[in-house]
Amino acid sequence: MIEDEQAGAVDAPVKRNSRKLLVIGMVGALLVALGSGGYAWQMRQMSHAGTGRATAPELSKTELYLPMDPAFVVNFRDNDSLRYLQVGITLMSHDPDAINVAKAADPVLRDSLVALFSNQNYSIISDAAGRQKLQEQALAAVRKIVQARLGRPGIDALYFTSFVMQ
Repeated sequence: MIEDEQAGAVDAPVKRNSRKLLVIGMVGALLVALGSGGYAWQMRQMSHAGTGRATAPELSKTELYLPMDPAFVVNFRDNDSLRYLQVGITLMSHDPDAINVAKAADPVLRDSLVALFSNQNYSIISDAAGRQKLQEQALAAVRKIVQARLGRPGIDALYFTSFVMQ
């Protein structure tokens, strides 16, 4: 009879442990299912963003202008003489977000443009084709900075509102 009681005592904890293991297994399976479902949902969201299904930025029909004041003044060497260049710039966009990013990045834009202007050759920028090429290079520099901050170029044009060389 003692052996029967001992056998019954040994079986009881096994039942409790098996219930605990069952509950732990079910909780683990639930966590794995939720995790994989969340991962699948996130991958689907990322693929939608990559295919362009996200809404396009709200573009204004009117042209938005951002004058970069004060004008840029740089010096550069031409043969053995020192030359000066003063350039007034205005940015144009149809994207209000791009204008706001350009305003916020003004010091970065100015630094990039000063470096560009000071590395010019007088003989090249003294004619119209050279100025147009410089304008294209300046627009590319501005777009690169806005692209890095906004995710799209955003700036449609860059205008020289004044251009004085001495």
